[in-house]
Amino acid sequence: MNIKSLQPTPFSDDLSNPHVHVATGEGAYDNTSAVLAQIDLAAVKGKRVLLKPNAGRIASTDSGITTNPQVVAAAIDRFREAGATVAVGESPIAGVKTMAAFEATGIASVARERNCPLIDMDARQPVHVIVEDGVAIQSLTVCPEVVEYDVVVSIPVMKTHMHTVVTLAVKNMKGCLWRRTKIELHMLPQIEDVSDRSLNIAIADMSSVLRPHLAIVDGTTGMEGLGPSAGQAKKLDLVVLGIDPFAADAVACALMGLNAEDVPHLRIGAERGYGVIDISRIHVNPDTWHDFCSPFERPPENLSIRFPGVTILDEKSCSACQSTLFMFLKRYGDKMFNYFPEQKNVTIAIGKGHESVPCGTLCIGNCTEQHKKQGVFVSGCPPVASQIMKTISEENK
Repeated sequence: MNIKSLQPTPFSDDLSNPHVHVATGEGAYDNTSAVLAQIDLAAVKGKRVLLKPNAGRIASTDSGITTNPQVVAAAIDRFREAGATVAVGESPIAGVKTMAAFEATGIASVARERNCPLIDMDARQPVHVIVEDGVAIQSLTVCPEVVEYDVVVSIPVMKTHMHTVVTLAVKNMKGCLWRRTKIELHMLPQIEDVSDRSLNIAIADMSSVLRPHLAIVDGTTGMEGLGPSAGQAKKLDLVVLGIDPFAADAVACALMGLNAEDVPHLRIGAERGYGVIDISRIHVNPDTWHDFCSPFERPPENLSIRFPGVTILDEKSCSACQSTLFMFLKRYGDKMFNYFPEQKNVTIAIGKGHESVPCGTLCIGNCTEQHKKQGVFVSGCPPVASQIMKTISEENK
C-alpha cells in the first residue's frame, strides 16, 4: 500500500504564529498535565491516539536516554479523559526488542497500571509512504500504526545528538520507520553541491509526510554532550508542548541554549514551510519561559580527541555504533591497550563505507565484517561494550 501522509490534524493553531507551552517545577506527570491543559483536547474525542515516546533503547528512567514514563502516564490519562482511545507504540534501534525496551524504561509499568496497549510497531508488515518533495529520499517504509491512528503524538526526550545537533519531536518520528530501514537514512550518499549531510536532508524530507499532530518534549531529565545515548544526564524538570512540532523543537532548542537555525533538519524543514522555528514568530507561554533556559553541552566534533592513542576510522556508521564505540572507550579504553602491546596507536573501524582498513584494525559491528581478516572483528549491530572487550581479550590470549 502506498500513501502520501498521515491523517489531517484535529488540532487548530495559527500556522504563521504558532503557540508553544512550557511547564516546569512540578515533576514529570504534573508538568505534562499542565501543558496539555493549555490546548483543547476535545478534538480527540472518539479518535484513536498513538503516543510515540523515545523508548528505542534499553535504558533506565533517569538516564536521559528515553522518555520519562510519568510523561507518558499523564498523556494517557489526559487523552483518555478527553474521550480518546490511546495506545503507546515504538520501533526501537536495531538489536533492541520493543517490549524489553518498554520494560526497562518504566513505560510498560505505567501502561499496565492503566490497561493501555503497548504496540511493537515492527511486528506487522509495513506500509510505503511516498515522499513527493523528497531531496534525499523519495519514499519511506513505515510502521502501519502510524498511518492508521487518527492522532500521532511525538514524545521525545530533550537531547543533543552527535549527527543532528538535537533529537526532539521532529526527529523522534524516525522511530516510526520500520525495523532496520531507519539505518538506511544514515547510509545515503552525499548530495552533490549540497553542504548539509544527507541524513539531515532525509529527516527534513521525512517530516514532509511524517509530521506528528502534537509534540510533547520531555525535559524532565535530558541528555547533553554525546547524545543520543552516550552523553550526560541533565535534569531540567520541564515539559514543552506544541501543535507545530517545529515550533516546539525551536523552543526546546532555546531552552537548551541552542538556536534552531543551527539544527539542519529543522532549518531545512522550516525553509520548505513545514513549520515555524523563528522564535520571534512563536507565542510561548508563560512569558517568563526564558528563565528556564539551561545551556546544554554540545556533542564533540571528533570522538578521537578524547582518546589519545586511538585512531577512529568512521565511514557511514549510524549513531548506535558510534554510541557503542564511545561507551567502550569510556569504560575500557585504558584496559584495551594491554591487548595491543606492539601497537603505539590502536586503529578502530566502524561503518559500512570502508574500501580497506590497515592491518591490525579493530573492526566493530557487522558493517565491517568484510575486513575481519585484517585484525580483530567484533560482530553485532552494534555489539555492546562488554562484548567488544570480551572479544579482544579472547583473540589475544
